[in-house]
Amino acid sequence: MAKHLLIVESPAKAKTIEKILGKDFTVKSSYGHIRDLIKDSKDKKAIEVDNSYKPNYAISTGKQKVVKELKDWVKKVDEVWLATDEDREGEAISWHLAKVLKLDLDSTKRISFREITKPALQNAIQNPGRVDINLVNAQQARRVLDRLVGFELSGLLWRKVRGKLSAGRVQSVAVKLVVEREREINNFAPKPFFKVVAQFEVQDSKNKTVHFKANLNKNFDSEKEAQAFLEKCAPANYKVGNIAVKPAYRKPAAPFTTSTLQQEASRKLGFSVSRTMSVAQRLYEAGHITYMRTDSTTLSETALAALADTIKKLYGDNYLNTKQYTNNKASAQEAHEAIRPTYAENSAVNMGSDENRLYDLIWKRTIASQMAKAQLQKTTIDIDISTINDLKLVATGQVLKFDGFLKVYLESKEEDEQEDDDNTDDKILPPMTVGQPLMLEKMDAIERFTRPKPHYTEASLVKKLEELGIGRPSTYAPTISRIMDPNRGYVVKQTRLGKDREYKVLTLDGKKTTIATATQTEHVGYEKNKLFASDLGMQVTDFLSEHFANIMKYSFTAAIEDQLDIVAEGKEDWVKMLDDIYKPFHDQVEDTLENADRVTGERILGKDPKTGLSVLVRIGRFGPIAQIGLTEELGEEKPQYANLKETQSIETITFEEAMELFQFPKNLGEYEGKEVVIGEGRYGPFVKYDGAFISIPRTEDVHQVGMERAIELIKEKQKADAPIGYYQDKPITKGEGRFGPFVKWEGLYCSITKGSGFQLETITEEEAIVLVKAKIEKEANRYIHKWDEEGLSVQNGRWGPFIKIDKDRKSYKLLNKKGEKMTPEEAKEVTLEYVIQLVEEQGGVLKKKKAAKKKPAAKKKTTKKKTTGTKKKTTTKK
Repeated sequence: MAKHLLIVESPAKAKTIEKILGKDFTVKSSYGHIRDLIKDSKDKKAIEVDNSYKPNYAISTGKQKVVKELKDWVKKVDEVWLATDEDREGEAISWHLAKVLKLDLDSTKRISFREITKPALQNAIQNPGRVDINLVNAQQARRVLDRLVGFELSGLLWRKVRGKLSAGRVQSVAVKLVVEREREINNFAPKPFFKVVAQFEVQDSKNKTVHFKANLNKNFDSEKEAQAFLEKCAPANYKVGNIAVKPAYRKPAAPFTTSTLQQEASRKLGFSVSRTMSVAQRLYEAGHITYMRTDSTTLSETALAALADTIKKLYGDNYLNTKQYTNNKASAQEAHEAIRPTYAENSAVNMGSDENRLYDLIWKRTIASQMAKAQLQKTTIDIDISTINDLKLVATGQVLKFDGFLKVYLESKEEDEQEDDDNTDDKILPPMTVGQPLMLEKMDAIERFTRPKPHYTEASLVKKLEELGIGRPSTYAPTISRIMDPNRGYVVKQTRLGKDREYKVLTLDGKKTTIATATQTEHVGYEKNKLFASDLGMQVTDFLSEHFANIMKYSFTAAIEDQLDIVAEGKEDWVKMLDDIYKPFHDQVEDTLENADRVTGERILGKDPKTGLSVLVRIGRFGPIAQIGLTEELGEEKPQYANLKETQSIETITFEEAMELFQFPKNLGEYEGKEVVIGEGRYGPFVKYDGAFISIPRTEDVHQVGMERAIELIKEKQKADAPIGYYQDKPITKGEGRFGPFVKWEGLYCSITKGSGFQLETITEEEAIVLVKAKIEKEANRYIHKWDEEGLSVQNGRWGPFIKIDKDRKSYKLLNKKGEKMTPEEAKEVTLEYVIQLVEEQGGVLKKKKAAKKKPAAKKKTTKKKTTGTKKKTTTKK
């Protein structure tokens, strides 16, 4: 029997550590937090505000078995060690474990480490500490404050906006950032200007003609100015005025912090921030990287030495430039390390695809941080124009002399940091001499437009949160996931296609000395996987900003983070800190409940010319809508409604755009005896025919679609839907939908994936039948349990069984009493009551059962009396 019990919070971590420590240690997992704040009830509150904010905790649902097993192990061993993560959350987990397992906080050993390696673990065991109550208090302060603020603000939104909404100290200011950027873009008025680019030709040393470009060192505000400039250039001669050759350098980026890892994984790998953190967690628990929640760029001396050895071995001594990075942030903890590989010599790991890719990114970034600068030679050539003295054309180019860190890694840039293609100078210029005459091929004055800042990506939002000091490394991923939760609907992640825009190009032909004007088209506004503020997000932000200006200030939210840091250092009492923040906040909540109006976002646009009724837009039950007729105008009649398009907003839609929404659905007539209707829905324009909805390409104006074009689309759809074969005497069709190509049989959609080896264009009947059979088999094994009345099911998934609510996009975790994912065998035994409990704990809302109809009361037997003459006769009718 082992003498020591070491408790960590992750089962994967436990397995890795137990292999290293050997037989003297038994390593067990708490599976995260084992207890949490209770749910408020009539009898007891989660937080006793009037009792110094005393939090009341209870064992978390599903953790009773874990606690029992840990208590049993405590009795079997001589000593218990607590080894949860070294951040505040980890410290709080250790504190809760000590309380529940009745361990003496003064004598129980608490160890922490930033990497799961033998030297790190041995060092931690040789230098144990105790649970840091200051860190625990800081975590409790955050938890209590967030529960109070979130609970009271959410309740307020339910009363003043609509049900099922939520707000929070950090999430609401994150939404505010997205809303402010959205409005900044909406209000931005692009200004045109003209940029001049000249193309020259010269002969190189081998008498070969070489072409290069040069930009004018000034832009023009109008077409008239650009035209006048080109006219002056028409008779001009050109020559090289000056040549400057200077050395230039590029420095490597610092090793990853949590924030920079999330940003770079988003830009380079396309990972969401939550996906990045999940993958990094698995790499850490497997012992491949150091702890992934950090704001430090520091590397340990041991790591620096190992990195130096690896660089010399792989690339040579001249590539090495050992450097210790310092932190610019005052809150960064220098004792912590940046995210790095635990073993520098391991350039790859053998895990899943995501883990391998993220590790490769971390390894390259860390190695590059210790490599030499890249050395370049930058050449700038000024070109004189004989007819103009105050302006010149400039050609730039550069040559890479020594690649240095670029041999391994190049940091990516945010979209708003990237330069225009014409401004890049990583091209090589032909050799020239001062005074050399140049032959102009052509000179273009190209109309360009000023641009607003782009919408946030997940990566750029993390960067902004960090810049403003909002949140800490552990909070970025959950905050961004929360504001994008479809149940809240504040922020949506979308790709928007943009639109075509015309621009002018004035071209001076260098040989003919003539100037031509042309109009060209460019596609602008395409944004991929960007964060867009919804109308609801805007209205909620305005409401909170109006009534809780302090809470919604970026500086105030950042100051709270600083105060929590001070509490963690033991320099401030957490109860006093909460008092200063919560009491004025609570008073404001009470005042707002009493006096604030309900939020609708209503905006009247004008009058309907046909009816004279008001035309307005507002937030409806299921999203933004346009409406004809106010209640007071209509009496008992109902208003006319139309959904706004996905790209429209109640803040920016015009009267004309709103009226267009009421033109649909429009009946175009009949084709082959069936109605042809065109309409426009939330997801774009469509033709409805014979019960089918046929998408109209977004590039087409739906108002220009007539019967002829509608019939074309119907025929294309019919051709696409024509059977490509039969299975069990029933047709198989093919098509392409929102989630890619598929074949369809009896209502079953069978995806044509890359792994199948089949192509939509060439798929045969035999190949389609293979997909259909596989889908039938999959569907047969899909449901483990199905409760139709509750709208609940337990299904088999790629990563194991999960819970699903009908018509809810989100899935819910199916966990056993230990907090682990259930196996398929365990899932077969699960009860409806336990599944409902898990869903409610994860914030799911179950379908309301329809109230049973009352049976009509049974008719009472009645007795009627018939009187004939003086004799009475009584009859009973059945």
